[in-house]
Amino acid sequence: MSFPTERPRRLRRSEALRSFVRETHLTTKGFIYPMFVCPGTKVRNEVSSMPGVFQQSVDQLLEECREVESLGIPGVILFGLPEHKDARGSEAVVATGVVQRAIEAIKKAKLNLLVITDVCLCEYTDHGHCGVVKDGEVQNEASVEILAEEALSHARAGADIVAPSDMMDGRVGAIRRKLDGAGFAEIAILSYAAKYCSGFYGPFREAAQSAPQFGDRRSNQMDPANAREALKEVRLDLEEGADMVMVKPALPYLDVIRRVRDAFDVPVAAYNVSGEYAMVKAAARNGWLDERRVTLEVLTSISRAGADIILTYHAKDAARWQKAC
Repeated sequence: MSFPTERPRRLRRSEALRSFVRETHLTTKGFIYPMFVCPGTKVRNEVSSMPGVFQQSVDQLLEECREVESLGIPGVILFGLPEHKDARGSEAVVATGVVQRAIEAIKKAKLNLLVITDVCLCEYTDHGHCGVVKDGEVQNEASVEILAEEALSHARAGADIVAPSDMMDGRVGAIRRKLDGAGFAEIAILSYAAKYCSGFYGPFREAAQSAPQFGDRRSNQMDPANAREALKEVRLDLEEGADMVMVKPALPYLDVIRRVRDAFDVPVAAYNVSGEYAMVKAAARNGWLDERRVTLEVLTSISRAGADIILTYHAKDAARWQKAC
């Protein structure tokens, strides 16, 4: 009986060998932990569809940020739930807004965390869309003007990175000009460059109280069938001044992450979104899968596809599991 010259199984015989030749090494260094900040004090409400994730007031959020820091996770991204909503999302830009106060609190505490802020209007508008609406349509230019002011308010509060997620045309350029003109040329932009109109955002809309009150977001978010268009969106955002780019969601778009990674020599982020998180949590709670094993497999797949940065609600659990290894 003849045997093959090459025997790949030789390097799989033990964990020591497997670890020694492993191609992708998942670490906490690329994790970003998403957090939801709301008005009040001593508020900590668990999101029913996202076990372990909370809507919380600034004082409570600050305590969780200390935990995030202790786990070696380098940064957080903040989403705001305002006290009042209106048609223009006015509270998004005020200096006393919940996100602005959270930024200031984290910086005052001198935590070793990068503070990233989501720049969008969906959480702040009473209609739940990502911009100003007129005659049932989201208005691009009017929305971009407010988004640029929102980014500037975050920079003034002390944000390290602003992350526009609205998918309006030209918003990265408008934000870059607004920041530079106000003396914040050092603030980086992480653009949600390829954000798809996805069914995986459902739990987030509960967490951020941002579900559209009519229609949907297909006119501004990308068609799930398109991949070449993602490269165009990334190129345009980089030309406008983005420093980093993001693909969202992650799991259904691993091919897009890889294409962006191969085409552009910039940091690439991927958002392991709420629906992806909720599916794992629900299946684990029903005993249908091993949560630790599946979570680490999911995050490794995103890293293997080419993401340098992973925004994930699993960040704290994954950091703990890696510390335990």
